[in-house]
Amino acid sequence: MGFLGKAALAGGGLLVAVGAVVAVRTATFKAPAVVDPASVTLASARPVDVNKATANLAQAVRFQTVSHQDRADDQPAEWDRLHAWLQVTYPAAHAAMTREVIAGHTLVYTWTGSRPDLAPVVLMAHQDVVPVTPGSEAAWTHPPFDGVVADGAVWGRGSIDDKGSLVTLFEALESVAASGFKPVRTVIIVSGHDEEVRGVGARAAADLLKARGIKAQFVLDEGMVVVEDHPVTGKPTAIIGTAEKGYATLKVVAPAVGGHSSAPPPQTGVATLSRAVLAIADKPFPMKFSGPGADMLKALAPHASPIVKMAAANTWLFSPLLVKVTAKTPAGAAMLHTTIAPTMLKGSPKENVLPQDATAWINYRIAPGDSSAKVMAQAKAAVGDLPVELSWTKIPDEPSRVSSTESDAWKTLAGLAAAESQAPVVPGLVTAGTDSRYLAPVATDVYRFQPLRLSVNDTKIIHGTDEHITVANVERMVRFYQRLIETAAAK
Repeated sequence: MGFLGKAALAGGGLLVAVGAVVAVRTATFKAPAVVDPASVTLASARPVDVNKATANLAQAVRFQTVSHQDRADDQPAEWDRLHAWLQVTYPAAHAAMTREVIAGHTLVYTWTGSRPDLAPVVLMAHQDVVPVTPGSEAAWTHPPFDGVVADGAVWGRGSIDDKGSLVTLFEALESVAASGFKPVRTVIIVSGHDEEVRGVGARAAADLLKARGIKAQFVLDEGMVVVEDHPVTGKPTAIIGTAEKGYATLKVVAPAVGGHSSAPPPQTGVATLSRAVLAIADKPFPMKFSGPGADMLKALAPHASPIVKMAAANTWLFSPLLVKVTAKTPAGAAMLHTTIAPTMLKGSPKENVLPQDATAWINYRIAPGDSSAKVMAQAKAAVGDLPVELSWTKIPDEPSRVSSTESDAWKTLAGLAAAESQAPVVPGLVTAGTDSRYLAPVATDVYRFQPLRLSVNDTKIIHGTDEHITVANVERMVRFYQRLIETAAAK
């Protein structure tokens, strides 16, 4: 046999060996983070007065607790009104818990358990909402702060993010407290007042709990939902965020001489700034099939096509393909790397005046495994010797650590999510930001999940026009929180 024949034979043997490895790994593949609801002892569901819950949520929407970018535009009296309303509306919950107001308007409630030696659980939901885009009010089906209940839904800003969580959590607390339930494990409620502007409330709550020596078993905050039509399977999937990206905004300044636009220099500040922004944006962080984003696909593999299962079982061979498929959508791509998004520009205040400096702001969402230091180093390398100044607008929030998918806390949350949604439960990466990031120092694990069902298209209404939550979702959320409290606090 000649050299070519031997080479062909060897190549064929290698392909057979690779095929055999792929087949064996696919056949023996076990999805990570899977919890059988039957293996977890869960509290029974109580009847939900859904009419009362939806009416209360509608009322909460009417409090205009709007966090503006310019905090001088906020209306503190609206938070005061909301706090007073909570106390009147949920008397049994307030009788069972101690209430503290810190950092202005952040609320910390403590329902002390009979076993203070046990690590408490922390449940979170923030009070503030984002503004309505000026001029868009006419596009809303119902005015954004009227809190209308119509067509099987509660309409208004914050009905999902995050008063939906706040009100349904208190509905559950009220029901459980009124029933005479006595927790074994302490339950702590943290409700920040300025989450939408990366404010001080949740940080102050974390400092308070740390000073008391508290190390919670777990924290649960907003972040992920039950997606009705997950892109991988086309079917419902409950996604619990086990980590969230870091947050940082880079300020890029191009100093310039300024002057009259009729006699511009060879290189204006705007031109320099444009080159710098393009240089940074054109050097993206590489996508990697790793971390919580990859874990989500692996956990979904048994419910997806045989090809997806084969690829997930053999990432050593198919990682490039998995990256390519996942990155077909911006949301999918964001799961796999640190993103770079130029968002704001400032130049001259007049069209015929050269600016004395041109400025851009670039928002980064930093993936686990990267850091703000790495981001800054890459930006500096990208601009090279361009005469620009780089700085952070605020101290960056680093990416969170990744919480366990093997702990008792995960088993409780995933088991309950599976039982309530009748859907696969998978871990995921939150690409936005939540107040829960600040609680990491005082908790073993931090999870991010709202127990409501939304289609991929429905998620666009969060922070958008016509934000609303269905009555069915209100009922689901009350029931989930009630069962969670009675399950986690009874252990």
